[in-house]
Amino acid sequence: MLTARQLLLTIVIGLSSLSTQVSMAMTNVSPVEKDSIIIQKLNSNKNHTINLYTNASQQVLFFSASGEEGKIYQLLLFRQQGKLIKSSKVRNRETTVVSKPEKGNYYFEVFSDDTRIESGTIVVQ
Repeated sequence: MLTARQLLLTIVIGLSSLSTQVSMAMTNVSPVEKDSIIIQKLNSNKNHTINLYTNASQQVLFFSASGEEGKIYQLLLFRQQGKLIKSSKVRNRETTVVSKPEKGNYYFEVFSDDTRIESGTIVVQ
């Protein structure tokens, strides 16, 4: 039967070995290439605030809008060839998550009551 001291020493040696194995495995991991999302607004409206932004890791795209009470805002996201790939709606002062588009160039428009409020480009690299 092992004494408490022998058991503790066995655990410490085991953890040390595990730590060495983890360190060796980590040195063989290739670095993850980080994507970036660049958003450029072409025109904006002074009566409405439209926000398109990413999280810190640039894994998702957020869309929020504020302006007149009770308004509904619609984001349309197009490939540069004009193909609609995403449509998302939010109410005044709401935010929604738009899944990160694939790498490429995009054009977006934001409408409220069939009036274009804002447009711009998004580049996912």
